[in-house]
Amino acid sequence: MPDPIGIVLLAAGRGTRFGEAAKMLGLLDGKPLVRHAAECAVAANLGPVAVILGAHGAAIRQALDGLHLRIVDNPAHAEGLSTSLRCGLDALPEPAAIIVMLGDMPRIRPAHLAALAASFVAANPAPAAIVPVHRGARGNPVLLNRVLLAPDLASLSGDQGAGRILAARTDVVEREMDAAVTLDIDTQAALIDAARP
Repeated sequence: MPDPIGIVLLAAGRGTRFGEAAKMLGLLDGKPLVRHAAECAVAANLGPVAVILGAHGAAIRQALDGLHLRIVDNPAHAEGLSTSLRCGLDALPEPAAIIVMLGDMPRIRPAHLAALAASFVAANPAPAAIVPVHRGARGNPVLLNRVLLAPDLASLSGDQGAGRILAARTDVVEREMDAAVTLDIDTQAALIDAARP
């Protein structure tokens, strides 16, 4: 059996472009956005899953009830994405590779996560990251090799994810995937569009 790959699901942001309502609780197909992402992470069965909460934390925690997750509150979530990413890495110290998912990407399926994991396991030498690409654009979720990236990840601050780190490296593997990897829900209009058949 391959080594477990941890999954960090980021769901702590305020989602200001969405309006006053909690974006992560916006309903798509009768289910909160964050629940879509969390169920996918659990169903992939790759390793432990940590969900990072911040804004609207109590309500999001309730929306995730019954799922086998490590729920982590990020008291510094207002300082930006980097704080949530570090919380997730700290919550999952065991796995050498981590998939970082965003809670507002409801069309990601377990097959996307399995493809990232398979690309990582098959690569020799192990790359710094596996990044999904659709029509030339990098998307999410992203698999990070924490052994290679630990110092860089520890140095992140503010509203930075791993994108800047990966852009500067030559040992990143891109994996072509479908449009789901570039679909995130930032506005009410985007949620309405995503609900259209």
